[in-house]
Amino acid sequence: MSGTTTAAVRPRPRAAGAGANRWVVLVVLCVSLLLVALDATVLHVAVPAVTEDLRPGAIELLWIVDVYPLVCASLLILFGTLGDRIGRRRVLLLGYGLFGVASGVAAFAQSAEILILARALLGVGGAMIMPATLSILRQVFPNRRERALAIGIWSAVAAVGAAVGPLLGGFLLEHFWWGAVFLVNIPLMLVSLPVGRTLLPESRGEQSGPWDVTSALMAAGGLFGVVLGVKRLGGGEAPASAFTVLPLLVGAVLLLFFVRRQRRLPHPLVDLRTFRRPAFSTSVGCIVLAMLALVGLELIAAQYLQLVLGLSPLQTGLRLLPLTVAAMASGLAGARMLRRFGPRRMVCAGFLLTATAVLTLTAMGATDNAPLLLCGFLLLGFGLETTLFGAYESMLSECPADRAGGAAAIGETSYQLGAGIGIALLGSVMNAAYAPGLRSVPGVSQHTSDAAGHSLGEAYDIAGRLGGGAGAALRRAARDSFVHGLHVTLLVSAGLLLLGAVMALRLPRIMHCPQSTAAVELPAPREVAESRVSA
Repeated sequence: MSGTTTAAVRPRPRAAGAGANRWVVLVVLCVSLLLVALDATVLHVAVPAVTEDLRPGAIELLWIVDVYPLVCASLLILFGTLGDRIGRRRVLLLGYGLFGVASGVAAFAQSAEILILARALLGVGGAMIMPATLSILRQVFPNRRERALAIGIWSAVAAVGAAVGPLLGGFLLEHFWWGAVFLVNIPLMLVSLPVGRTLLPESRGEQSGPWDVTSALMAAGGLFGVVLGVKRLGGGEAPASAFTVLPLLVGAVLLLFFVRRQRRLPHPLVDLRTFRRPAFSTSVGCIVLAMLALVGLELIAAQYLQLVLGLSPLQTGLRLLPLTVAAMASGLAGARMLRRFGPRRMVCAGFLLTATAVLTLTAMGATDNAPLLLCGFLLLGFGLETTLFGAYESMLSECPADRAGGAAAIGETSYQLGAGIGIALLGSVMNAAYAPGLRSVPGVSQHTSDAAGHSLGEAYDIAGRLGGGAGAALRRAARDSFVHGLHVTLLVSAGLLLLGAVMALRLPRIMHCPQSTAAVELPAPREVAESRVSA
């Protein structure tokens, strides 16, 4: 039998300490997730420092921030399904190595172009790591109750990464240069590679037929084109521009042909029949909407705390800490909440709680209101994690175990796609609401006002060069316009979250736990290899 999976290994008699192996695997997978989560958030507090040092243009700055989720989202299906074929651990370890190398390149980048390239390579590494962690988790925890607990721990670690990222970034920025925020990945890689090679079991899906390279490339190209087009719209490009319309059209056509090809193939890369299951398709949609509504807000919030309230990067990280602490608490309590309330009520309540938090934050102004921010961030973190936990658990439980890599890739693609489009969409809303407030500042020319309308940081730089009354007026107008734009963006996000609450009504009312599903005992990696050779 080819392609032996961990789930296919016969259970052994229990001995002292039996059952511990899969929890050790969970620890290693959580370290992998921590690495990716750190890189996703650590850059947010460093954006002002990167802008000051490398002087990127508005589009280049968007690329620096957004190229990671763009590339990652484009390649998740490719590497997720590849892991089902050649081995998930193998793809994960290759991702570790690439992530470490790309982190070193990013840390010492001397130009915006080099940093963008390094961030793109980090996206490739992340695309190899993320679906592998979820698919291995799906394999080693076949029992839904245990898997829900494992996903809760897994998601809590993601929240830890989100919490540690801004704090660590703020600390490093106060003592070193901005490139140090990327160097933190390298020690984790040096530990993860040998530990992962030793402890993680190899597994493959029980699938016949060749791996469809053409479909994988079509999916990657289609996702890249669609997100690139939306990203250019978010960067302020004209909707009728050829460089905006062309990627969107090419991406949409490629995805259309990808879907048609999957329907015709006897052994498709992605089994589209899975989307006929309401729980699976609804979970994917909920993940997209949650990230679409919220990921851009984290970047805008970091800019608000630093540029409007004048907090240091470390202080900014501390202010954002309640959000991620609440998310950790929700992740750890997620399994119990899911059993008690069921996926439908849990995800719907998460969306409503998050929308309440977003509406609460519309009371933010040009002056500091620490209690308001604390309350808003606590509600935001708990609500968001509740939503994502319920959606991810339902999605994974609906997919066949032998296609865990592809299903995990779909889930992570929806996450990253929502994140990439969210930054572009909410950034576009923010720019549209921010720029008009600078068009009639006394003593400031139209050309100067247009330049200041690109970003709040650029407006502050121009105001500093102008000096005098005109400079003070421009700085005040830019700050007030940014706060107005933030309020508009929050209202748009609340609308998207309410739409997600309506969508969540299609999820199952209760959590189904088949009694026949038993936990699988994992042998050591060496025994897995020996069983495959003997087979």
